[in-house]
Amino acid sequence: MYLNCKTFFSLRYGTMHAEMLITKARELGIVSLALTNINMTSDAWEFVALCNKHYIKPMLGLECRNGNDFKYLLLARNQTGWLEINKFLSDHLQREIPFPDQAPVIPHTFVIYAWGSRSPALLAPHELIGIKPWERNKLFRTDTLSIRDKLVILQPVTFQDEEHYELHRLLRAIDQNILISQLTPEMTGHPAEQFVSPAKMVDHFSEYPHIVQNTLEIMAACRVEMDVTPNIPRNKKTFTGSLEGDRMKLRELALEGMYYRYGDDHAEALCRIEKELAIIAQMDFEAYFLITWDIIRYAQERGFFYVGRGSGANSIIAYCTKITDVDPIELDLYFERFLNPSRSSPPDFDIDFSWRDRDQIIQYVFDKYGAAHTALLGTVTTFQTNAIIRELGKVYGLPKKEIDKILENGFNIQLEDDGIHRKIAHYCQLMDRKPAFPNHLSIHAGGILISETPIHHYCTTYLPPKGFLTAQLDMWQAERIGLHKFDILSQRGLGHIRDAIDIIKENRHTDIDIHNVKAFQIDTRVKNNLATVNTIGCFYIESPAMRQLLLKLRCDNYLALVAASSIIRPGVAQSGMMKEYVQRYRAPDKVVYLHPIIEELLKETFGIMVYQEDVIKVAHRFAGLELADADTLRRAMGGKYRDSNDFENIESKFLQNCVARGHSEQVSREVWRQIASFANFSFSKAHSASFAVESYQSLYLKTYFPAEFMVAVINNFGGFYNRELYFRELQKTGVTLHPPCINNSDYVTNIRGKDVYVGLIHVEGLEQLLAERILAERKDYGPFRHLEDFTNRISPGPEQLEILIRIGCFNFTGYTKKELLWKSSLLVKSKESSNTHSLPLFGRAPVDCELPTLAYHAHEDAFDEIDLLGFPLQSPFSVLQHNQSTYMPAREFENYVGRPVTTLGYLVTTKYLRSSKGEPMCFGTFLDREGTFVDTVHFPDSLRQYPFQKHGFYALQGKVVKEHDVITLEINKMRKIGYFEDKKS
Repeated sequence: MYLNCKTFFSLRYGTMHAEMLITKARELGIVSLALTNINMTSDAWEFVALCNKHYIKPMLGLECRNGNDFKYLLLARNQTGWLEINKFLSDHLQREIPFPDQAPVIPHTFVIYAWGSRSPALLAPHELIGIKPWERNKLFRTDTLSIRDKLVILQPVTFQDEEHYELHRLLRAIDQNILISQLTPEMTGHPAEQFVSPAKMVDHFSEYPHIVQNTLEIMAACRVEMDVTPNIPRNKKTFTGSLEGDRMKLRELALEGMYYRYGDDHAEALCRIEKELAIIAQMDFEAYFLITWDIIRYAQERGFFYVGRGSGANSIIAYCTKITDVDPIELDLYFERFLNPSRSSPPDFDIDFSWRDRDQIIQYVFDKYGAAHTALLGTVTTFQTNAIIRELGKVYGLPKKEIDKILENGFNIQLEDDGIHRKIAHYCQLMDRKPAFPNHLSIHAGGILISETPIHHYCTTYLPPKGFLTAQLDMWQAERIGLHKFDILSQRGLGHIRDAIDIIKENRHTDIDIHNVKAFQIDTRVKNNLATVNTIGCFYIESPAMRQLLLKLRCDNYLALVAASSIIRPGVAQSGMMKEYVQRYRAPDKVVYLHPIIEELLKETFGIMVYQEDVIKVAHRFAGLELADADTLRRAMGGKYRDSNDFENIESKFLQNCVARGHSEQVSREVWRQIASFANFSFSKAHSASFAVESYQSLYLKTYFPAEFMVAVINNFGGFYNRELYFRELQKTGVTLHPPCINNSDYVTNIRGKDVYVGLIHVEGLEQLLAERILAERKDYGPFRHLEDFTNRISPGPEQLEILIRIGCFNFTGYTKKELLWKSSLLVKSKESSNTHSLPLFGRAPVDCELPTLAYHAHEDAFDEIDLLGFPLQSPFSVLQHNQSTYMPAREFENYVGRPVTTLGYLVTTKYLRSSKGEPMCFGTFLDREGTFVDTVHFPDSLRQYPFQKHGFYALQGKVVKEHDVITLEINKMRKIGYFEDKKS
């Protein structure tokens, strides 16, 4: 009878999560239930598992709607029917076509239409008509006995009570983007779409017992046979076609790679390989390794740069097969962190590619394993608190300013007896709880599913704008099913490295083995750049916070950088352990360990838990937790147990075990405090090591090929900072930086010898199609001779031509910009740009006219560049018309520690955060006239009195503070300086 139940995965429609739906059914004694979400099958497996747990028979189906228009229900009679429903829905979602009025014949399914939409006489054997309890009067004068096998009771279940019916209406208004008062009945469910007891349902249809009987028979005919036992792997089972073939292939690759990595005779490496192969065989994990290796092999053949990271770097087989570049022997990484029989679920490799290459890798995976077995992993975007308030405010008709005020100051309902505010606060509270309300589906950052049986056995797929089939599953749902993802990620840092290698090869005719990381680690010039934090543009080690940390650690080696990559994370930093680690690192002889066991386990990190592995070791060895519990703790730290109380349960068990082992309560609680600080952010040591490897690769390129490297950074749209800083860094390498030029610039920035031409992509307002047409014309027919030649061949519009002239694209002609603009008015009339090529038989001669004498100021170029590039190509300090002689340069701060100074800074970046009292404060980064960084601290009082006013120059007054070799300026006064500060009016 309950053949039409929805969860909140009927997006912006249903109000219950699956567990609540089933709990309420169980409370009413309901023994059979169908999940039929609207155009969605995301939580089907969770629903089945929960039904089995509560001894309720699950049924699966689908409610097909075109917008607000209900078409029919589909119910799966068995697993084949469920497969066919997924295929049917996937086809419509992928092709973006509406559902037909009459459902096609879908094998092994029932179709249920609404009363009045189809004539009973025309129904096929598998088609039915549903009667809702409030529609019983429509049966009056109908011979229901003659069509008894076509009628079923249809009690929709959409919300749990009247309160949530109102929430349902709010969700519908949000979905329709209208005021709640504008909702029409067809946009919402009926107020009675709630659970009623089976007895009451039968009583509603007491005059039609044959309808009740037919409904029960239909329910009995539907049977779901999903195996929802946890941890049953459903990924592709073999790579070579047989398990034995996979094992032979993986052994062959591992041994071959061992010779490459370690040489002919390395007993320890061989021993570890054999150990790992045994565990991999025990867990039938060979195919996962081989599929990942094959992806890497394809990337290598295409010349794509990549980095394998994450806990997979604990594996020597991953190292030998070049999945990662982290040596687990060197770092004493244990394979069990990645894969062991006690793990609650299999792990995955994280493989980063350049953002330019990633889609080609994904396409290869789809081509290799077929669209029927492959899908990108989806993710569920949920309603967040501020978004809920904003959306509710909109549907209640509040003006934007009032919504902003609520977001800024909260609900002040004690002072303002505002009913709307009360409603928003109330329904926000209903939605802003765990599990969070889904808002819409999106795409996981990098997960790909490759299944043994067709993917539609498990889920529906759809086709988002990215162009790859995507599963209606998030990572937790996929994990519950047993589909474990391959992570194919993109990262701009890899684009820097990949493009730098190509540019170096073209500009210097030099090939680089970028995977020779061990050579980079011992290179003296690389070590010096690391120690002096000459790291702008380098992955993970360029931010102000990281540069300061590296100085504090006096970091000039790989192991110190591995540690830095982890302790910079918020989980460590916010707990105070980062500060403690720095102190202990600089004075290891003064370290006092909490306990002898802690000293034994954490000697390398001076008693501080820096890595996930440290937490697992302490939980296991200090508190005696089983490895399975330690693994649960690790996963809880990473946030992978969504809405779970496992973390709290483990805390209780941890403390109880410590008491049983005789540890003092004070020490035990301090150890747990340090563990708990990792609850939201944590790194594995292998992950940190992978980051450090990439940092070394970037730093090597910056050290030996600084200009080419910075061009690559610019062409990948920078990193932590805005592009201006990277152009400044590029200029430090000794190149000549030219403005965009129609004869020398490409779409992106290029370098030829020591000459660098800014790319056309950076010119604000320049149309991409015009830029591409200029480049194609130049390639096909040669460089442009002068302005007249350009306008004749390209026919640009007047506005676009003005942009090109002002940014310097025609400087090669020898005319000033004003002269060129004067000439252009004679050449171009206001008209649409032409997309057709025109090359006359005889070239057009330059316009011969007498140009007036036009005044020119040296700063005009700079201000054109500020307008069209966002910054001047020359030093902004050379443009500033302000007396700069009274300001102290940053290089002299060392001599004024503890004393006040005044300096002039050009703002680079800011980082806002909250003080210990919850007040806003800020860290600033500036450049002085000499190009030296000035790091500033703006405490709440200072920031409140002297706030930042966008980009530009600031006169900075404050006290010089030095901590562990890092000098900062604590600001007590700050003033914005304009470019024309001293210009007389």
